[in-house]
Amino acid sequence: MENQQPGSVIADTPFDSLQEQSYRDWREQKLQDYPRKLDQLVVEIKDPLNLTDNEFQALMKRLRKTNMAIYAGPGDPDSDRDMVRGLARRFGLEHLDNHMGADDDAISSLTVQQDALHKGFIPYTTRPIAWHTDGYYNDPEHQILGMVLHCVRPAAEGGANQLLDHEILYMMLRDRDPRYIQSLMHPEAMTIPENVMDGKLVRPARTGPVFSILQGGQLHMRYTDRSRSILWRDDPMTREAVEALKALLKSESPYRFEGRLAPGQGLICNNVLHTRSGFEDANEGRLLYRARYYDRIANT
Repeated sequence: MENQQPGSVIADTPFDSLQEQSYRDWREQKLQDYPRKLDQLVVEIKDPLNLTDNEFQALMKRLRKTNMAIYAGPGDPDSDRDMVRGLARRFGLEHLDNHMGADDDAISSLTVQQDALHKGFIPYTTRPIAWHTDGYYNDPEHQILGMVLHCVRPAAEGGANQLLDHEILYMMLRDRDPRYIQSLMHPEAMTIPENVMDGKLVRPARTGPVFSILQGGQLHMRYTDRSRSILWRDDPMTREAVEALKALLKSESPYRFEGRLAPGQGLICNNVLHTRSGFEDANEGRLLYRARYYDRIANT
């Protein structure tokens, strides 16, 4: 996982607030030919475990531009779990986050579950999920940098996702006021309080920045739009920055995508911002596989 997790040196990157020309150059390149429709992120593939060079390059083109891509394959419920892991490995994703809610192979089955392990955690309910990046409560050495979300069965109704490239949000905030970025990069900007279940400490409080720079110079974001069980740094500029961030997420944007994955389709991304609408189940029920990685997609 060399050069993957967040580092402290941000000089000579466009994300250094002192590097204005570097930022302007990066911004111009970022927005050039940036997709405006969800269909532009989709790549049809025949065999997820044996991508052709054209299929791989088409996915990489979208990943380099938007930090995300959607593959559309044939789908096979009997082998989809192995497919997710094999496809992810093709893009340099190796180190899975084997968190508490994951299955034995460290891949999560996102379906309605009422057992003691999953009860109370929103991803395993029909409830909507607000804007967030995955693993925002992880410790600094185990940040979620890459992710695959694969659809086996969609919900009978609902269960759509909104997607937003975190680099685009960074850009909108920096253009509004560079001090917002400085505040949100503070090492004490956002704290997720400890998690206690049945009187036992499951996870200690986790404090860290919203935006950080990986050791390879790329931008990383940890964020949740939740209003409870979150503490923001008690600082006027931080409060103003958070208000601006939330307002941007609520406003219309030509860079926001929305849609629902169909069977055999999947999102592969560098942990971009995303939501999920509430849904209604029927018959077998909605099922998506989620694989979260400590790696970033290679060469992005």
